[in-house]
Amino acid sequence: MARISGVDLPPNKKVEYGLTAIYGIGLHTAHKIVHTIGIDPVKKIRDLSDEDIMRIRKLIEAEYKVEGALRAEIAVDVKRLIDIGSYRGSRHKVGLPTRGQRTRTNARTRKGRKKTVARKAGPGGKK
Repeated sequence: MARISGVDLPPNKKVEYGLTAIYGIGLHTAHKIVHTIGIDPVKKIRDLSDEDIMRIRKLIEAEYKVEGALRAEIAVDVKRLIDIGSYRGSRHKVGLPTRGQRTRTNARTRKGRKKTVARKAGPGGKK
């Protein structure tokens, strides 16, 4: 079982796709890592030698910010936006999209499940 940056990599996946299980490493970065080290991208993670895993681990620690350090940096950035009172910070605070998306419909990922609001009777007494 290959373990890098505190994450157990899925043994049945190819190296490039398995590395994406690490927070902060996407497919593009995984592709660069595999080619920098010179590992066959078709190889499965279970077929990697201990030496290959060590080389991947050293490269990731030296050149990339991943997992806990990256999550902490993002949390500090969001907290800074909230503290300075920026528009984006206020959107983060209330859990709404921060990059200009519409919220009248959609935005369910950020807003959560629908909360039905009762309608009041308007003028004339009808709903």
